[in-house]
Parts: sequence; structure tokens; C-alpha cells
Amino acid sequence: MKIHEYQAKRILAKYGVTIPRGDTADTYTQAVDIAKSLGTEVNVVKAQIHAGGRGKGGGVKVCKGLEEVETHAKVIIGMQLVTHQTGPEGQRVKRVLVEEGMDIKKELYCSVLVDRATQSVVFLASTEGGMDIEEVAEKTPEKIIKVFVDPAVGFRSYQAMQLAYGLQVDATDPKLVRPMAKLMSSLYNAFVGEDCSLVEINPLILTGDGRVIALDSKVTFDDNALFRHKELLDLRDLDEEDPLEIEASQADLNYIKLDGNIGCMVNGAGLAMGTMDIIKAYGAEPANFLDVGGTATTERVAKAFQIITSDSNVKCILINIFGGIVRCDIVAEGIVAAFKEVGLNVPVVVRLEGTNAEKAQEIIASSGFGDQLQMADGLREAAKKAVAVVQS
Repeated sequence: MKIHEYQAKRILAKYGVTIPRGDTADTYTQAVDIAKSLGTEVNVVKAQIHAGGRGKGGGVKVCKGLEEVETHAKVIIGMQLVTHQTGPEGQRVKRVLVEEGMDIKKELYCSVLVDRATQSVVFLASTEGGMDIEEVAEKTPEKIIKVFVDPAVGFRSYQAMQLAYGLQVDATDPKLVRPMAKLMSSLYNAFVGEDCSLVEINPLILTGDGRVIALDSKVTFDDNALFRHKELLDLRDLDEEDPLEIEASQADLNYIKLDGNIGCMVNGAGLAMGTMDIIKAYGAEPANFLDVGGTATTERVAKAFQIITSDSNVKCILINIFGGIVRCDIVAEGIVAAFKEVGLNVPVVVRLEGTNAEKAQEIIASSGFGDQLQMADGLREAAKKAVAVVQS
């Protein structure tokens, strides 16, 4: 689950992370009132949407004086902000964050996430704050510091100091080494305490008056742990999420809408990623990521069809099921039921392997839907057939 920047900052502040003073506004008059209350000559107006790259898209403006706050707030609130993460359609801005301007001496980068390869929490830090970390990793990978934290042991003080010195804080201001180390401990506590999947600060700044401040932040939560944090559900902004993704989550389906035209229904996240990769390898684009999970029922499969076909871009559906916990015949029954209940009008290519696969093939073959419902022997053949359908 994603939240807005201002919400992320408030959560980090609970754990001792210093953030700029500010508040959110839904109108330009509110924005001006907030700037007045801050009493600073320079303020920043920042669009609040679930996407990065807001500054490059015109959604972040530094303002000198109240007139500029009013001018920029008028433009940003209500604009359709386009960034590299929103797609060409952009997202409508309904709220801005108005903050005090900062005397920035140095910009840094820091994030905390899970490293599945080592089964540990990893800190990523860089002296190249304010830039896309992917760009830094590609062009100057030596500038990225990695510190791995064993979850059984926890974050140690020497690791906090390792990050502070790795970010060369001592070269900017030796007095900031300990505050930086303390901030790293706060980030770890926030990451673990809130069951996050990502905590990112970019930029993390050193100020001229000797402070370490999270100037921008991003926090996402592990959906599987939200049952422990009911209060976090109140932070969810449904207007920022795709309606189909919301509907899928309510049906316990993992669905992410993409820009292609081949709908995917798969059991297992890894298999779903492989399915999307092979579709691209054969020259087409997946329309979605959809994982029906390991306990797919006839009803859930039918619901998955309904969600996939709600996307008008879908011209073919590729079903790739490896039956282990989930039985292939149950999936096959769901497919046939979906054709009858949902009224599918797009071709479907099915690859079923594993538990009760032969029985599933019999169900598909006797369904009476002819060429609209095709079986495939293996994932390679299934992908070829699906791509051929959309290319024809």
C-alpha cells in the first residue's frame, strides 16, 4: 500500500526523523495561509500524488513570497501532472504540501528495503541525493553504499556509523555524524515497526544551520501485514489507485494494470513475471499482472476474468497455471463458468500443468467454446498462440 509524501513524513517523525515544518492544502487560499503561519521568506509548494518525478513535471515549486505561493498553488492544484511514473495520461493533483524552505548544504540519498537474496533488511545510501537511484546505479554504482541488517540481530550502532561515514557527512560537518547515525536507527525502527516494504528519503539533506532533515520521503507498506496496522488503512487514498486494482484487492487477487493487450492470469508471482517476460520476448505486451494465488476457486477465477476483461485494451487472455496447491480442474471449471457468466468475447489461451491437468484438459475440450478457448502444450506454445492472436 502506498501513501502520500506528507503522510510518510508524519510517520517518520513519530520515530524521531526531523522533517520540515508544513501542512497540506486543498485550495490556493489554504496554501497562502499555511505559508503565512510558517513565517518564512521562502516556501515550497509540492503536489501530492502517488508518483515520483513530480519536480520534473512541474509539480514542485520554490516560492519567494506569498504571491508566488498563491500563483503556483493555483496552477498545481487541479493540474493533470505527468511524470515518468504516471504514464502519458498523468494524475490529477487534489492537494499540495506547503513547507518551509531549507538552507541546503548537501543532498544525500537513503532507503531501507528487504533484500530477498540475503533474507535481510538492506540500507541503500548514496552521496548523490536528488537523483534517480536507478540512474546512479547504472552510471556510478561505486557511489552506492549497501549495509545489510540481520533481522535476528537488528540494526547495530556500528552500522549506523558506517552509513554516516560512508555518506561523507564528516567532510561536510563532523558534528552531523552522530545525528546522521541516529536518523539511520530511526529509519530502521520505522521500517520494522510499521511493517514497511520500502522507506526512502530522497533527498536527505544537511542544512547550513547543522541539521539532518528528510526533505522528501516515500513509504510503502507490506499488504500482508496490514492486519496488524488497521490504522494505516485510513491513509489509503482510493482516488489515487486504479479502480480495477481496488476491486481485485477486495477479492484477494493480486492485480496490477499495465499498458499491453494480452491479459495474464497466473498462479504465483514468479510464474506471473516469467509469463509477462515471455510475452514481451515474442513481441507483444502484457496488459496486467494478475496472480490468483495458491487457493484459486471457481468463483475467484471467474472474478479474475471479469477484472481482466474490464480493461478494453485486452484482446486475448493467456492463462498459465501450474497446479500444486491449486488444482488444474478447479481452474478449468472456473474458466468454463466465466465464459458462461461473464460473457467473454476475447480469445483465451490456456496452459495447465500439474495436479489434475489431464482432467482439466477434458473439461476445456468438452466446454463447447471451440477456437475461442485454446489449449497449449507448454508456456512457450501458449505465449506464441496469444501473441499470434493479438497480432492478427
